[in-house]
Amino acid sequence: MTTAPWRDPALPAVARVDDLLSRMTLEEKTAQLYGVWVGADTGGDGVAPHQHDMTTDYDWDELITRGLGQLTRSFGTAPVDPALGARALARAQRRIAAAGRFGIPAVAHEECLAGFTAWRATAYPVPLAWGAAFDPPLVEEMARRIGQDLRSVGVHQGLAPVLDVVRDPRWGRVEETIGEDPYLVGTVGAAYVRGLESAGIVATLKHFAGYASSVGARNLAPVRAGTREFADVTLPPFEMALREGGARSVMAAYTERDGVPASADPELLTQLLREDWGFTGTVVADYFGIGFLQTLHRVAGTPARAAHLALEAGIDVELPTVKYYGDALNAAVRAGEVPEALIDRAARRVLLQKCELGLLDEDWQPETPETVDLDSAANRAVARRLAEESVVLLDNPDGLLPLSPDTRIAVVGPRAADALAMLGCYSFPSHVLTHHPEAELGIEIPTLLESLRAELPDAKVTFAEGCPVSDPDVTGIEEAVARAAEADVCVAVLGDRAGLFGRGTSGEGCDVADLRLPGVQGALLDALVATGVPVVLVLLTGRPYALGRWHGRLGAVVQAFFPGEEGGPAVAGVLSGRVNPSGRLPVSVPQVTGGQPWTYLQPPLGLAGEVSNLDPTPLYPFGHGRSYTTFTWEDVDGPETGLGTDGSYDLSLTVRNTGDRAGGEVVQLYLHDPVADVTRPDVRLIGYQRLELPASGSARVTFHFHTDLSAFTDRGGRRVVEPGDLELRLGTSSADVRHTARLSLTGPVRVLGPDRRMRCETSVAAAE
Repeated sequence: MTTAPWRDPALPAVARVDDLLSRMTLEEKTAQLYGVWVGADTGGDGVAPHQHDMTTDYDWDELITRGLGQLTRSFGTAPVDPALGARALARAQRRIAAAGRFGIPAVAHEECLAGFTAWRATAYPVPLAWGAAFDPPLVEEMARRIGQDLRSVGVHQGLAPVLDVVRDPRWGRVEETIGEDPYLVGTVGAAYVRGLESAGIVATLKHFAGYASSVGARNLAPVRAGTREFADVTLPPFEMALREGGARSVMAAYTERDGVPASADPELLTQLLREDWGFTGTVVADYFGIGFLQTLHRVAGTPARAAHLALEAGIDVELPTVKYYGDALNAAVRAGEVPEALIDRAARRVLLQKCELGLLDEDWQPETPETVDLDSAANRAVARRLAEESVVLLDNPDGLLPLSPDTRIAVVGPRAADALAMLGCYSFPSHVLTHHPEAELGIEIPTLLESLRAELPDAKVTFAEGCPVSDPDVTGIEEAVARAAEADVCVAVLGDRAGLFGRGTSGEGCDVADLRLPGVQGALLDALVATGVPVVLVLLTGRPYALGRWHGRLGAVVQAFFPGEEGGPAVAGVLSGRVNPSGRLPVSVPQVTGGQPWTYLQPPLGLAGEVSNLDPTPLYPFGHGRSYTTFTWEDVDGPETGLGTDGSYDLSLTVRNTGDRAGGEVVQLYLHDPVADVTRPDVRLIGYQRLELPASGSARVTFHFHTDLSAFTDRGGRRVVEPGDLELRLGTSSADVRHTARLSLTGPVRVLGPDRRMRCETSVAAAE
């Protein structure tokens, strides 16, 4: 028996795929371009927008005779035992392979934003917490573990990370982002991609591009980002994750920019992504995104036209289930309305990826593990460490924290005794289990109340909920005040409930009009402060909230962004002093509830000034965070100097822990460009280094700056380095500058290409 060339692993992948395509019918080729979502709920409370009216019926047995491109969320649709789920997925793959002429299995994909979104899988901190940790190597380790868990049950592709840069903190999906700075998002996002891809999982960058810039922070609303904002803020994290992380898939955004939906934009998905950046992987639709070209954007009058627009733009795969790339597309091709060359182009990309994954090999067999542990002790250790590093101590003016071990503590608030207070909207318990109240949680998630009692066994701890998360019920405030009045200190645990499409206060489709604390939590906090008992405010949230109303009235403020299943012990450890807080804000915390949107990336007229009575200055700036120890920055080696527009410059300093306990410090490097061709942010992050130092320990940090890092998009749309003066500012936040190095760039304007340097490399050595 002679093996067909497409089955021969000795041949180049391109030759194998070309041979296979030449043998396939139109229906077999289009079958590679869509997924199937088995068990998707068609009711009104789905996990994707318009799931109830976009999901259609199909004949599974007939459909798979053509082959199948993708299987959607075999584990992320309903609670299923991981080992049983792996065996069920393997059976489905065997059926798909046996039904088609070519025996090709599907690519199985799952959500993995903050861990594998499956029952009994580790729920890690959300991406906003990754940003707060400023620790890309740890995020990479987390992603590697997520990828290994996905691979162990037969999954090939993960729909993460989210690389949207926060532009308006009222947006519900802020919790899914890494922060408001493109350099932080890009470096941490690229680390996640490296980790996932190192485990053999196809990482999928989303949402490409501009999704977070929607008008009024409304989910799916039009994007009003200008050319330079798009080029210099929105796009760099995606480019970095592709170049440095090696991501093999990109998901098109739901939104439109300047009247053109991303899913129908060839300039974005083909010219920029593929021709300019050299991307060779697959582009997938966000769930029902192709259909939305007809039903929501109304740029297509028929399903066939929507499919044509998406294919022409560069979307290779329709997710989550077949509708627009199926029979309607086949009929349009046969009628001459859609070129078959577009089908061939997309199918070639899909099959090349399947070839990379080994799915075209004759000896392919699905994974069939006997036992599966998706929440191992090693996973939980990484989740704990990341949670601990991500907790931000915003304020501790009189040293109220750490708490005394034998004090009387009143724990008050709607987030203190609820395990779901630790989880974001893409965790399995918040995302899926709310539809399955009969199922148990599946993983151990200590609450903050339980964790604090365990952390401080000699303390007398009482509890009162005080009020709900979002309902306007104030009847519990009186009891909460009574508990606080009896205590030495009150720990007020407030924040968000993650959910979807208005079923929470944070999460996809849970956008807010302003940044006041949800429900009557602000009234509860006012009442607690009025007792005169020192109040420690602990926030478990998916976004920053305005805290200016209580500034100077609180004993301490601790911010944790949905810190995952180990978040309770992590936050309790900070309160007790076992953990020295080292998190830094990935988003600014505002003074007032209105005046949004605002991020720290503002040109001069975006800052406070005499031309307006509104002051947008945040209460706590990007990069801010306090510690229980002290650090000095000394021996800065960065003389004023001149260099060419294609030059390099090293800036070094010694960081010394001058306290009596170990701690973490994050040295941040910002760029200030006094004069440029277009207005520029007053400061922007271009480098950072996290340090862990023992008491009295020190380290020498060097930032290796290249002038490429000063580049921006000029009036002509070119990315340029201009001659002129620059300032490199070393700071503990975007607003707290410790040292400044002044440079003067000389020479011609230099136009950069796609090979430009995007990262400020750092080196750390022992201090002399």
